[in-house]
Amino acid sequence: MTEVDENVGRGRTQVAIVEAAASLLRGGGPAAVTTRAVAVAAGVQPPTIYRLFGDKDGLLDAVAEHVLATYVGTKVAGAHSEDPVDELAASWRTHVDFGLANPAVAMLLADPARAATSAAGEAGMRVLRERVHRVASVGRLAVAEGRAVAMIHAAGTGVVLTLLASPPDERDLDLVASVYDALARTILTDAPAVAAGGPSTAAVTLRAGLGEVASLSPAERALLADWLDRITADPPAR
Repeated sequence: MTEVDENVGRGRTQVAIVEAAASLLRGGGPAAVTTRAVAVAAGVQPPTIYRLFGDKDGLLDAVAEHVLATYVGTKVAGAHSEDPVDELAASWRTHVDFGLANPAVAMLLADPARAATSAAGEAGMRVLRERVHRVASVGRLAVAEGRAVAMIHAAGTGVVLTLLASPPDERDLDLVASVYDALARTILTDAPAVAAGGPSTAAVTLRAGLGEVASLSPAERALLADWLDRITADPPAR
């Protein structure tokens, strides 16, 4: 057997183990993902799991990454909405639905140590940053892009964990829309954005399109970006 064949076989074995573990995780949570159960479901010997993933934590990390990567892939493949604000609202709901449908993965990724090393998690954050940037580009963002991303991420994580703390039949699902409405009142502004939001919103909008301004040198763009960031650091006038 050639080295290529061995690598292909190893890859197929890894996929089989991860998919088997993901199925067990969905059905019974992390406690169900035992080495013996995964080995039986994947049709491998337990030492193979240790050799490929190190331990149960390594396997759980791989499973979380697999499930999250599949989810993020669907987000990236989705077509843009005509309205970036509507698209942002839809992605909020999709994010919460994913967390509720995959509670074990959501709990794993709520651990900052795991989230910090998740390539799929970072890909998801890039999608969020892109969607926030699109909102800023049409003049509908009232706060700096980085602040908006942090607020959306924090609120989304909080809503998912709060709902997961209650039995499914006791969850207040109205919380999903209520929190987003409160968030939207803080980070969004009604059109026409520049007129309604004042200098801070105008700065956010200009900052979003600054990379496309070819008439300025890189140094000039960096200086203007710094000025705009300082303007957007102040709370928008209401």
